[in-house]
Amino acid sequence: MSYRGMLAAERAEMIELLRGLTDAQWDTESLCAGWRVREVVGHLLTDTLGPPAYLRAAIQHRGNVDRINNALAASFAAQSTAELVDSFAHRAGRLSKYSPRLMLADLLVHQQDIRRPLGLPRTIPADRLTAVLSHPDPFAFPGRRTKGLRFVATDVDWSAGDGPEIRGPGEALALAMVGRAVVLDELTGDGVPELRRRSA
Repeated sequence: MSYRGMLAAERAEMIELLRGLTDAQWDTESLCAGWRVREVVGHLLTDTLGPPAYLRAAIQHRGNVDRINNALAASFAAQSTAELVDSFAHRAGRLSKYSPRLMLADLLVHQQDIRRPLGLPRTIPADRLTAVLSHPDPFAFPGRRTKGLRFVATDVDWSAGDGPEIRGPGEALALAMVGRAVVLDELTGDGVPELRRRSA
C-alpha cells in the first residue's frame, strides 16, 4: 500500500477511536507530557491553520517550537469534543498530499499516545508499522536516541542500525525512537541501558 493509502487508513482508525471516547477519556493524560487526549487531538489540528495564524503564534512565542505547539494545542483543545472530532475528520490532514510519510509517522505515534493510557490496544498493520520504523518523525529527533544502536523488531520483519542491540515489539521500538520512555521496560538487549540514558 502507498504512503497515502496507509495514512488514509490510519486516519480512519483514529476517527473511529475518537468518536467512541467518553468525556472522561478525553480528559485523560496522554503519553505526551502535559497533554490530555484533547490536547493531542488539538495538536493534530494545527495543520488547519493558515500561514498567517501560525506566524502570529511563532512571533508571540519567539520561535520556541515547544511553546508554539503547547499554545496551539491548548487553543484547539478548548473546543467541544464534537468540534474536535469534526475538525479532525473534515479539516485536518491538508498537508497529507505533500508529506504523507511524515504525517503517517506523526499520526501513528499520537494514536498510541492516546490508546496506551486508555488501555485501548490495537494491532498496528505490519506495513504501517515498518514504514514508521524505517522513517520516524524527524521533528522528534530520533537520531539522538538511535545513533550507534541496532533495533530489531520481534513481531514484524524489520531491523536497522549497528551497535548494541535492542529487541522488542515494533510498536514499542517506534515509540522509543521518538522519546516515549514508558515503553523501555518492553525492550531487551545490551543497548537498552544506553537508550534509557538517552531518553532520560
